Amino acid sequence: MVTGRDVLLFIPNLIGYARIVFGIASAYYMPNDYVKASFCYATTFVLDEFDGRAARAFNQESKFGAILDLTTDRITSVMMQMMLCVFYPDYVFLFQMSMVIDIGAHWIFMHASTTSGLGHKAMAKETNPILRLYYTSESFLTTLCLGNEFFYSMLYLLHFIEGPVVFGMNILRMFLYLSFPIMATKTAISVMHLVEAVNRLCSIDAADRNKSKS
Repeated sequence: MVTGRDVLLFIPNLIGYARIVFGIASAYYMPNDYVKASFCYATTFVLDEFDGRAARAFNQESKFGAILDLTTDRITSVMMQMMLCVFYPDYVFLFQMSMVIDIGAHWIFMHASTTSGLGHKAMAKETNPILRLYYTSESFLTTLCLGNEFFYSMLYLLHFIEGPVVFGMNILRMFLYLSFPIMATKTAISVMHLVEAVNRLCSIDAADRNKSKS
């Protein structure tokens, strides 16, 4: 018999806890030590590649693990963008909107998937083709998620260093420009999450009301 304690100690969830530790360490070092902060921040997203694989390999997928993974992604990104608000005060509003869209869209989408009785990936497969691709193509999902974090990481590093010049441009700035379209695409998909989740929840509400009247 599997107990709640067993679920807490599932291998993918242990990886999730390690991600949280590295994320907190990254936030601690962010103001002054970009080397340690970058290492810890990158490690959280490298480990993100392994928790899902571990869950499938050991047959340890769980609702708690899904929430842990989603929450860790969001709070780690928020910690980075809060630091960027300090480093780039002229762009605070843009960072705020980025956080609002990311957190709001994913939270509502997760709630809608739970309410409808489907997992968030299963629900996405029933909707528009872009969200379907986002959740069925591992390479597409990984490219967008890592590219999005890469963009904010370059902004962070540019506060401290510019890097060597390549083709007449500092390499970190070049990476920033190259990753911008990926970040913009990821943000657009978050908006799609929001719209789809709102429509799904409203449909559920309408069905419940019609059922109660019949």
